[in-house]
Parts: sequence; structure tokens; C-alpha cells
Amino acid sequence: MQIDFVSDVSCPWCVIGLLGLEQALDAVGDLVEADIRFQPFELNPTMPAEGQDIGEHIREKYGATPEQSAANRNVIRDRAAELGFSMTMREGSRIYNTFDAHRLLHWAGITGHQRALKHALFAAYFTDGRDPGDVDVLVGAAKRAGLDGVAARDVIASGRYADEVRAEERYWISEGVSAVPAVIINSKYLISGGQPAAAFERALRSIAAEG
Repeated sequence: MQIDFVSDVSCPWCVIGLLGLEQALDAVGDLVEADIRFQPFELNPTMPAEGQDIGEHIREKYGATPEQSAANRNVIRDRAAELGFSMTMREGSRIYNTFDAHRLLHWAGITGHQRALKHALFAAYFTDGRDPGDVDVLVGAAKRAGLDGVAARDVIASGRYADEVRAEERYWISEGVSAVPAVIINSKYLISGGQPAAAFERALRSIAAEG
């Protein structure tokens, strides 16, 4: 079963969606042999390197009040905690540019380390509060994912895979993806949002039963 997981490194619901999907895959066991491919999507492609205060960003983009933003963060934090993931987002946290992280993920997909790197990047940003566009943060995440740090730094410095990532982003937008996470199974079935594990499990069992 091919699973294209379209997401951004700075998307908290993408963390919840991935963990829910992984729990569902564990639950169905041998019924499904999954090939998860992480596809790029930038929530804020024009974000400058220095990033932006999260409260300011949410207010400008969605019109949310500080109270609404805080309430949303609490909901996300609780959902993530239920899945065993620690989120430390708070007032004063920042949103950053994630394009280089997507280039590194593209490379990790070639080497077979993509899923491990995705987890490392999520932890670096959401748990540790690090900048996922910073070279040292990216190299550190690559090392934790089992990748060579020198090679990772070279990928980032060289600008490699920029064209490939841009092409993939355009493709998924052309396919109608406008929000993430978007989970596409066998290029046919779409599951949107950070669904609970039970919802993913029902979908996986249903699709598997169709043969």
C-alpha cells in the first residue's frame, strides 16, 4: 500500500496525523505493508529566514485572538500528548521557513531515512523549539535519523534538490491539496487532517479489503 503523506515540518496537525497513522498501521499488522513517502508542502513559503512570532503569525493569517491561539495550542498539545509526543509551543514561539528541511527530506527519501528524519525534525521544532531552517539544527536532525552529518551539510549548502521539491509541491497543489496533512493512499483515497488512529485504522482495513 503506497501512502503519500503530504505535510509541512511546521504543521502541528501533521505530527498528530503521522502518529495516528503509525498507530493504525501497528494495529492492522500484517494486513497492510505500507510504503510511506513524505511529500513536501509549505504552509508559509514566503516566510523569511528569521521567522515570525507565532501569535503574530496566527493573528495575521487567520484573524485569531491571543485567547483563541492559546486555546488551539492547548488542544493540539493534549492531542499530541495522548499519542506520546511532547509539544512545547507557547506564546513567543516562532514560525520558520521550512524549504531546506524539505530538501533534506527529499535526500533522506533517496537514502531510506526519510521517516526517521521526519520524526527528528518534528521533535527539533515542536519539542525542542529549534529553528528547522537552521543548518546546525538540520544537520543534528539528520544525524539522529542515521544520516551522515557531513553529507547532510553538503546537501543544505549546495542547494541540491530545490527543483525537485518545487516540482513536487506544484504537483500536489495541482492535485487539489490545499491543507495538510493530506494522506493519499494508492494514489486514490484521500484522508485529510490529523485524524485519530481509529479513523486511520478503519480506512486502512476498508482499503485493504478491496484488494
